[in-house]
Amino acid sequence: MKDIVFTRGGWIPSVVRQDGELRLLLGAGADATHSPRTFTFPVREDHLAVIREDLGRHLLLWSAVIPLCDAAGTRGPLDESAAVALLDPILLSPPADVDALFRRIPWVRGTLVAHGADIEMLDGGRVHAATRTATETPDRKRAQDDAARRRRAARGVTLSPLDAAILRYTGQYAHGATIPKRLPDAVDPVLLPEVMRVLATAEQACAGLSIGRDPRQGKRATDKRDWKRMEAAVGGAVRGVHPGLADDAVRTVSFLMCSEAADRARDTLLDDGNATGERAGTVLSFTDDKKTEKTWRPGSRLSATAEFWEFVGDRSATDNKVFTIEDEERGEGIQVHFYADSAARITTVREGTDGSDPEYRVEYALIDGMSGYRGLVGAFVRGGCAALDGLGPWMSDNEEFERARQRRDAARGTGGTTFVPSAACYGRSGV
Repeated sequence: MKDIVFTRGGWIPSVVRQDGELRLLLGAGADATHSPRTFTFPVREDHLAVIREDLGRHLLLWSAVIPLCDAAGTRGPLDESAAVALLDPILLSPPADVDALFRRIPWVRGTLVAHGADIEMLDGGRVHAATRTATETPDRKRAQDDAARRRRAARGVTLSPLDAAILRYTGQYAHGATIPKRLPDAVDPVLLPEVMRVLATAEQACAGLSIGRDPRQGKRATDKRDWKRMEAAVGGAVRGVHPGLADDAVRTVSFLMCSEAADRARDTLLDDGNATGERAGTVLSFTDDKKTEKTWRPGSRLSATAEFWEFVGDRSATDNKVFTIEDEERGEGIQVHFYADSAARITTVREGTDGSDPEYRVEYALIDGMSGYRGLVGAFVRGGCAALDGLGPWMSDNEEFERARQRRDAARGTGGTTFVPSAACYGRSGV
């Protein structure tokens, strides 16, 4: 049974009476189920008197005990002896001795910053004096901003007021990994016009550029090449027009432009730009390396190209990287090998008669990224294998093709994966 003797509310430690003994009660860390853990350790009446009267020392004690709670982990006990050993030095010692103690022990700076401690004094090692401005109500954002500033300082980065304003506009001042947003209200109104001029430069730089979807990586994945192209264009333009900006500010502007373009792409169907250009009356079948098949017919809700890429987005996986489009009536098709950045076109040279097998011509080509695959699929849908002549060179010799692929991979500096045509995808027309 615990009776509360003194509390300031929130997460600030309270003093309770348990079985007739005064104890400090605090919550810190979490157990194996991620529920908060609570710890207690004994205090005396003279400690309670200081805790009641001096918010600063109360917070200093809290910040020094938290590392002991963290050390207890998800199941271990608090080291009460170590906790008790902090009481007199923090609550009863002269300010200079408190400062000296905090130069020797681990403590949580964010706790003090969130509760209003003076940041410059903390930087200077004057922790006791820093807590004179402390408040009972925490400001977590203040602590997050301080932690971000210190991380940048560790990298040798100092932000100008404009740099900081740009990062606050995108919501990335405290957390660089968050998805950037447009938050004009987070910026000092005096600096907002300058921020908007930087953004105008970025928007002008990426006008006409876009980031397409990449169904090879999943339903809502986007093309990394497009992203890098836009990122380079925006970064170059912003650095050219605003040369004084820090790299952090330039990166967040590029990230904002790219993420907005990627968001637009994720809800856009992939098409070759000519949804009505499919050959009249042509029925196409799509298959993957798992023998899943889907049939497209003229008059379907989506164009053949859009339908194929939706099929790829739904089915593509690390063990499913070969897809085909087959035109059975014309005896031709294409097979795309996403794992090898290559493709094959298969045409029927001679139909099988009197029990003989048909004869097929198989030719291979290297494909340059998602844009190359889009061009290949769009051309085949509109004009069949004959429309692919200009997208080569096409090689009928497998060994010649493998040498070309290895040269390409060596030039890229990427490891070569052995090319193996998928036998599972040779179907009715040889595909």
